[in-house]
Amino acid sequence: MAALIAAAQDSGYPAEIALVLSNRPQAPGLALARQRGVACVVLDHRAYGPDRDAFERGLQAILDEHAVDLVCLAGFMRLFTAPFVQRWQGRMLNIHPSLLPSFRGLDPHGQALRAGVKITGATVHFVVAETDAGPIIAQGAVPVLENDTEETLEARVLAIEHRLYPLALRLVAEGSARIVEGRCVIATAGETGDALLVPPDQAPMPQPSRRVPGDLQT
Repeated sequence: MAALIAAAQDSGYPAEIALVLSNRPQAPGLALARQRGVACVVLDHRAYGPDRDAFERGLQAILDEHAVDLVCLAGFMRLFTAPFVQRWQGRMLNIHPSLLPSFRGLDPHGQALRAGVKITGATVHFVVAETDAGPIIAQGAVPVLENDTEETLEARVLAIEHRLYPLALRLVAEGSARIVEGRCVIATAGETGDALLVPPDQAPMPQPSRRVPGDLQT
């Protein structure tokens, strides 16, 4: 949330943060948002008990009141009903601390460490009814170190999340990211031949053969 607010303060950024909406009155991000001059609303889900539909109607009323066009979830740990998700299809984003589709759900850093992967990261995707699914907008990767704990890995992934989410929101807000046949296509994406190897390859690069006069090779 803080990274999105900071990015939107740039006059050239194609989105503004109209509202921070939390279902937890004590969420630390509320104080930060207020300090930055962003409107904040709390809708405590506990007041609705098990009635998810009523809670979501309250959410929708608040979003309508503030003329919200895009919803960015950040640490919002409640599942939405399928009708609510459908209403916001293509206009609701989420960030998850793994390289989806790997390590969905809870404890993604613990999952990554137990699996012994060498690379993990973060994913921003459009929200669909299935948890941590939906068309992928952007991903960022970090290495997993041999001495990593869940805490150290989480901190490294969080740093890439702060860079990734503003990028993904920019792409969606400016119309560069669109859903085509269930996939997110980025209109401005360029090609790159860069590769990330973990651990890094320490072997010297092989020298290509070179033809010389007489068709000899060295």
